[in-house]
Amino acid sequence: MRKNQKILISALFIFAVMMLTLIGCSADDANSESADDHSTSAEAADNETENEEESTGENTNTEEGAEYPITIEHAFGETVIESKPERVATIQWANHDVVLALGVEPVGFSAANYGVQDDSGLLPWTKEKLDELGVENPNIFQDTDGLDFEAISDSNPDVILAAYSGITQEDYDILSEIAPVVAYQDGPWVTTWREQVLLNAKGMGMEEEGEQLIEETEQLIQEKASEYPELKGTKVVWLNFSADDMSQLHLYTPTDPRGAFFIELGMEYPESVINAIEDESSYSLKLSAENADILHDADIIVGYGGEDLYEAVKADPLLGEIPAIERGSVVFIGNGTALAASGNPNPLSIAYTIDEYLQLIGEAISKVNE
Repeated sequence: MRKNQKILISALFIFAVMMLTLIGCSADDANSESADDHSTSAEAADNETENEEESTGENTNTEEGAEYPITIEHAFGETVIESKPERVATIQWANHDVVLALGVEPVGFSAANYGVQDDSGLLPWTKEKLDELGVENPNIFQDTDGLDFEAISDSNPDVILAAYSGITQEDYDILSEIAPVVAYQDGPWVTTWREQVLLNAKGMGMEEEGEQLIEETEQLIQEKASEYPELKGTKVVWLNFSADDMSQLHLYTPTDPRGAFFIELGMEYPESVINAIEDESSYSLKLSAENADILHDADIIVGYGGEDLYEAVKADPLLGEIPAIERGSVVFIGNGTALAASGNPNPLSIAYTIDEYLQLIGEAISKVNE
């Protein structure tokens, strides 16, 4: 419950006690009627307060068997949550999608900074879920150029979820002055969709519901992947090219959620790529085009870009010799599109895009043995 609400209720209670004391010292019927009127007003004020809480989208679900305080360990230490949060705020990428998938409206969340085709700050699966929950005016933090601490504070959260994020120690310290913060466990931007659900759900006091959401999402992934048996054992790399500089390549490792999702679908990273990764905790690897031969074992390549970029890569004397590029067993996803944003998955984005995503991957695999 918010501090101003606690003060209001305390003041009403003290005032009621004072009135009742005065009533006890007087036998006047009119005074008795006045006390009754005040009691009714206090009850109405309490009801109004409760209605206000519901209108802000607070989480009124209560997990059976939850014991508080809850302690969550993470990269910056540990966070203690003393009681079940009613007002949940999220920051940075996709944490709000977990909250929405659990049926709760955040009191505030960060605008999506990639893949949005309008000025709403909402990816299509987020908008779809908000509509389903009847949320018409979500409180969106316009913090794509840096966290808006004032807006976050103004949302008056009981907890701030940042399980998938890139917050720094300084960010964490400032946010912790506002409310308890659930941060990533290992490092920035490497939290898988499962870990994201588990951490955020625990921070909401909805761990059991989070586990159920994971189970349902796993079932969906297995069901959809079973329609593409050719996925199993396919060697894949998520590789980004730049039309401005073909001498440098950038790939996402299996530690990154994008790469981890390939593995979940039954695919594998080539051993040559795995051996080139010196820091297993890193989500990315920079690679010189002169060392592009480590990509020769890749059956398919997935990356951001369009047909023009693919044609430029294919014409490059070094990159054009990569077998997957040469034969066209590639998935170039339009940069800045919703599908590109879904490459970094969460339960809502997976459900929204998995059919299209698997169709493109399946088409690329079909070219391997042509």
